[in-house]
Amino acid sequence: MRFLRLPGLLLFLVAACGGGNGAQEAPADPDSPAPPNPPVSCAGLPTFEDGLAPTREIHVAEDGDDAAGDGSKDTPYATLAQALAETTPGTAVRLHPGEYAGRLRITDLAGTAASPVWVGGLPGGAQPRITGGPVGLHLTRVRYLVLHDLEVSGSEINGINCDDGGAYADPEATRHVIFRGLHVHDVGTGGNHDGLKLSGVDDYVVRDCVFERVRAGSGIDHVGCHHGRIRGCRFTAMGSNAIQCKGGTYDLEIRGCTFEDAGQRGINIGGSTGFAYFRPPLSTTEPNAEARDVRVVANVFGNAVTPFAFSGAVDCLVAHNTIVGDDLKWLFRILQATTGADGYTFLETQRCRVLNNVFRFDRGRLSTYVNIGPNTQGATYEIAGNLWYAADAPARSEPTNLPVAETGGIYGREPFVDGAQAPRITAASPCRGAGGPVGGVHGDFDGRCYADPPSIGAFAAP
Repeated sequence: MRFLRLPGLLLFLVAACGGGNGAQEAPADPDSPAPPNPPVSCAGLPTFEDGLAPTREIHVAEDGDDAAGDGSKDTPYATLAQALAETTPGTAVRLHPGEYAGRLRITDLAGTAASPVWVGGLPGGAQPRITGGPVGLHLTRVRYLVLHDLEVSGSEINGINCDDGGAYADPEATRHVIFRGLHVHDVGTGGNHDGLKLSGVDDYVVRDCVFERVRAGSGIDHVGCHHGRIRGCRFTAMGSNAIQCKGGTYDLEIRGCTFEDAGQRGINIGGSTGFAYFRPPLSTTEPNAEARDVRVVANVFGNAVTPFAFSGAVDCLVAHNTIVGDDLKWLFRILQATTGADGYTFLETQRCRVLNNVFRFDRGRLSTYVNIGPNTQGATYEIAGNLWYAADAPARSEPTNLPVAETGGIYGREPFVDGAQAPRITAASPCRGAGGPVGGVHGDFDGRCYADPPSIGAFAAP
């Protein structure tokens, strides 16, 4: 169990959560091939490693020996490079507890759907620590790889970098990757330095990871990534933002995560990308976008300058989140950073939905409820079924500058009643059963299925 303090509330997080049997089909970009990720249940997140086990293990330890060792548990190698030279599909590279110097690389390593490759700590053992280096661990052109149970810290630029090696137009270059049980912290020295940098990664999962004190950039930064799932992660003390999704990113779901002190924009749905770095490459015949079909569902947000921002975002969804911050400047932002040039056109931020969220805030700390910038199409938004509560001034709870009129909103009513100490609603909460239907959304923060009609916020009704 963990306890995480949010402003004015105590969020009680349970490591193992119950579940339901609903299914969730993620919408796909019409111009992309159908993603192979299986349907997502209320509780689970099926992945390619389910039901599989390594057929071989290669061990690495601080006191190992590349020359005299054979990679067995009793006579391990000393370096990851030596282990990787012998890795074939079905292999698990086991790093023993200890400290390993950063600047490690994994390049052109491929498992198969039936026989993935695992790289990480010993199951049930203390996490190996990768420290220092410009980048702690750099993955390039990898497929069917599970990176798991590692601690990465002290790198000057990115903690972990995973990319397609510059093959911007090749969706097969880096595909089918799982990042599981990682702890990335105290990385970056300024500028665009990230905890987990993903560039051109397709069909990937980031689950049960912790990102702390990423000093300047993002906890997770996406550039042109597709068909991704981020589930059950925790972000604390971020620099610019916890998660950024830009450069042609589409079909990304962020669900059941916790954000506290999440930087300028807790989740930046979109952003600003150099034209040369989009994946796939920019079109000269069709309009482009920084982000499409990004879904932010059933998360818990504490303080940030703003919990989420749409910036060059098209057809994105923010639904069933619980935002509890006493030091927010805006409840959300609608912006446009990237505009057309050099023969490329870009869609303005448009057709996004903000549904069934809880916003609990201090009105005296806000600049405005919502920040709406130029070159955006706020009138195309759908805003419905949210609960807004200004704890310091309940009569001023209703936002006065939404881009469109809200339907079914609840204003000025405390969402957490009966003296509740956590943002889980009680039977008496005005959130209970007050939400509207949201297609494709079933599971709450704890992995329980929402009822019909659903409750507002990240948690299904008890």
